Amino acid sequence: MASMIDIIAFDGDDTLWHNETLYARAEKRFQELLAPYGGDGGAVDALFETEMANLPAYGYGLKSFALSMIETAIRVTSGRIAGRDILQIIDLVKEMKQTPVELLDGVAEVIPALSTTHVLMIVTKGDLFDQETKVARSGLASYFAHVEVVADKKPAVYRALLTKHQIDPQRFLMVGNSLRSDILPVLEVGAHAVHIPYHVTWAHEAVTLQPGEAGGYVELEHIGLLPKHLARLAPR
Repeated sequence: MASMIDIIAFDGDDTLWHNETLYARAEKRFQELLAPYGGDGGAVDALFETEMANLPAYGYGLKSFALSMIETAIRVTSGRIAGRDILQIIDLVKEMKQTPVELLDGVAEVIPALSTTHVLMIVTKGDLFDQETKVARSGLASYFAHVEVVADKKPAVYRALLTKHQIDPQRFLMVGNSLRSDILPVLEVGAHAVHIPYHVTWAHEAVTLQPGEAGGYVELEHIGLLPKHLARLAPR
């Protein structure tokens, strides 16, 4: 007999494929690029501040990251950064864009298997073009009934998606690496969630749980454990 959960949505970045490691590597190179201009070596911290200030205007994703790096470079060097170094920043972002999509361990086996028993979705935030091309290049696109790229992941966004697809929250499970984006807002709308932590977390996604917030979801070490978890949920 099928589980009452018959629709599973997955985050993309750092849930299905590696992403934050690319940004961490880019930040290191950004720091090295600005080192000759002096300062206290705080370029990465300054970049994070710029990203947070720019979120309302640019949202999430690679293009936002690129603009924030250029703005930060100009600001922390008081405008002294050379044009050739700005071009290096642009080339760095192009390199990130062209990096092959690398699936996390177990994804290539689990997603096709689950697609035979559940309706699968991707619910991810970021730049629309960037995320759609990642899905296409991942080799997984044919297994997902729906791909939703959203500006943010708040309870209202999940409610709107459930309404759009006429999904009862009790039938819906979200799988992701971010407590802030993939887990807590999903629980708030009455759906189910599985947290699969990634070894690198963007500071903006870090969450300190308050007393009483630690329950309501399951944490798995890796995606390969998800089918067994779903089997335990199935009615006898």
